[in-house]
Amino acid sequence: MLNEYTSRYRGRKVGFVGVGISNIPIIKAFCAAGAEVKVRDAKPREKIYGIEKLDGIKAVFYTGPDYLDGIDEELLFLAPAIRPDKPELAAAKARGTVLTTELNEFLALCPCRTVGVTGSDGKTTTTTLIAKILAAGGHTVHLGGNIGVNLFETIDNIKKDDYAVIEFSSFQLMKMTRSPDIAVITNLSPNHLDWHTDMTEYLEAKKNIYRFNPECRLITNIDNAATAAIAAERQAVPVSCTRFTDTGACFYDGWIYRNGRKVVPDKDIILPGIHNRYNYCCAAAATEGLASDTAVASVARSFRGVEHRCELVRTVNGVKYYNSSIDSSPTRTAAACNAFPGKVIIIAGGYDKHIPLEPLGDTFCRKVSSCVLMGDTADKIEKVLADAGYRGRIKRADSMEEAVSAAAGMAVPGDTVLLSPAAASFDKFRNFEERGNVFKECVNRLPERR
Repeated sequence: MLNEYTSRYRGRKVGFVGVGISNIPIIKAFCAAGAEVKVRDAKPREKIYGIEKLDGIKAVFYTGPDYLDGIDEELLFLAPAIRPDKPELAAAKARGTVLTTELNEFLALCPCRTVGVTGSDGKTTTTTLIAKILAAGGHTVHLGGNIGVNLFETIDNIKKDDYAVIEFSSFQLMKMTRSPDIAVITNLSPNHLDWHTDMTEYLEAKKNIYRFNPECRLITNIDNAATAAIAAERQAVPVSCTRFTDTGACFYDGWIYRNGRKVVPDKDIILPGIHNRYNYCCAAAATEGLASDTAVASVARSFRGVEHRCELVRTVNGVKYYNSSIDSSPTRTAAACNAFPGKVIIIAGGYDKHIPLEPLGDTFCRKVSSCVLMGDTADKIEKVLADAGYRGRIKRADSMEEAVSAAAGMAVPGDTVLLSPAAASFDKFRNFEERGNVFKECVNRLPERR
């Protein structure tokens, strides 16, 4: 199917704006099909991550400040971080260039039912849970999207009776013109306001997950103000952890319920924290009619979580170290802290996304005994803590190695050290995965005391 699709563009001009790991296989596929491929990126060629994977291909490269000059492509794939309203792109669209993305084209061609997940927090865990529940129900499942797997590249392996489960970021959704068959919005709170013009644009981008499919079944959290408003206007399937609902799914009186049926008791669920109860409810509601209650329960009893999300790295000198590098907003950090019964020592700070950090004041006062601050947002966080009357110890670090060493120096046996930055990673790391991996390397180098 992919070869058939790319072959339509033999001898025709196809472009890619923003070289990302997910785009590279598609660039190669169009080159192999004989398209006239142009690759565009704002970075100098030597600084483009993964560019060596395109060595030897027949394509024209436009890099650096003039990367959008002379757009004459018929089809133009945009990477997630590229805004579609750039003047050069808007002008190209007016001239007839089709602006698209690999996920948009995947939805157009996908032969099986699709489930999409978005939200400010809990996207990856919920997406993974849905995939695991469907697999436990006997289905063949293809998992990808914002998680990192290029589903478009693997479309030839997907059969009609399979399921594709896709995580969508707001960056990706802003450029979508198609929506999946089933959509989940976990919750919505201020995020990525360094990229989106304002909160309204961010919310409207998220709504694209269901906007273009009148038959889309929408599941969302009715305990969150923004998603509750969406649920009311779209008559969504409800998810709640504050009240009993006889439709959708809820966590109530120590049980996960699905359509009023008891599915699994809280004591059997491995993942800690109320935020994970919301994730399970979203996954249970999304898979209703597709996988049994037994499949939901079996995943709850066996799934230990996704890497970089409250991931136990090591216990050393009686101190537990957890990696939650995915936490790039105050709401995610609050959820991570609340997953632990006592107070934690936290490592926080990073790239400034220009989102409100004031909620961290309450979180730190309640759940953080000491903290190590680093990155671009360190000054802002320290001011928030001072304004909130935070009385714990505060240290600064210039690197992850310094931060881990400082946290270890403050910890005593029985303590928990948590990496939960409440910020993006781009000031010091390529992505949150690299940040989490560096944290784990530093923790694993800590010496055992005799």
